[in-house]
Amino acid sequence: MTRRRAIFAVLGAGVAVLAMIGPALGEGVVAYRVVDGFSIPEPLTAAPGDPERGRAVAINRRQGNCLSCHVMPIAEQPFHGEVGPSLYGVANRYDAAELRLRVVDAKVVNPDSFMPAFYRTEGLHDVSEAFRDKPILDAQQVEDVVAYLMTLTEEQ
Repeated sequence: MTRRRAIFAVLGAGVAVLAMIGPALGEGVVAYRVVDGFSIPEPLTAAPGDPERGRAVAINRRQGNCLSCHVMPIAEQPFHGEVGPSLYGVANRYDAAELRLRVVDAKVVNPDSFMPAFYRTEGLHDVSEAFRDKPILDAQQVEDVVAYLMTLTEEQ
């Protein structure tokens, strides 16, 4: 076998292995499995989500910033957005697995969604070098936000 053919054989085997593993994950991103295109049933962390920390992430304008697009039961914060659906009673409409997928990457459910992918790093465009391969939220923050959203049972 020529040296050139040997190199191509090794490269071909490497591509086959990568195809079996799936897309490359960014810095600190754990693998997850989307089921039926509607949910991520397994939590991203071993530690359960904390609703109080999740609420803090959701209203933090530099982290979750959910208020920029959603009306939420957070009266002390002004200027709620109306681009996305109201999050009042969201726990009555979705379970934790469905909410987890929407926080991780809402475009899986709705490709036309304006909601950013808070836990996706691949396939994004025009990402600043400082943020490339890093999710907006880490796995624990995703679980905390999901735990908080699961407390939102009161309708507006």
